[in-house]
Amino acid sequence: MVKQPVSVNGVVRWRDVGLQSEVRREKEERKMVVLRHEIGDVLRDVRQRQGRTLREVSHSARVSLGYLSEVERGQKEASSELLSSICSALEVPLSLMLREVSDRVAIAEGITIPDTVPVDLASEFAGEYPMELGKRLAPSH
Repeated sequence: MVKQPVSVNGVVRWRDVGLQSEVRREKEERKMVVLRHEIGDVLRDVRQRQGRTLREVSHSARVSLGYLSEVERGQKEASSELLSSICSALEVPLSLMLREVSDRVAIAEGITIPDTVPVDLASEFAGEYPMELGKRLAPSH
């Protein structure tokens, strides 16, 4: 930690500079999250885990292959209707996809959010969703 003299109303005080300001700057930089990038990453991860191609999903979602590619790369901001269509094509609930996006944004912001899905509810619905997302709903012991 480095101290620097600062004059306030003619009185010199010593102020810490260096490490603390770097931590503050890091924290501010960490908060800059582009939502379309996170959405695209989650959609691409789900599609790839299913072993599906852009062509297959774009056909099922009734969206052009080029546009779906741009959404996955975070270059286009998808409407809620388009996201719903893509999630339907991937057989993933929109709410679950958005939850994954929310978790990723929280991590990027340095926030820890506890899992708030009750164990009873998680157990009841765990088998209804694709395996890669069902793991998020199932209780971990």
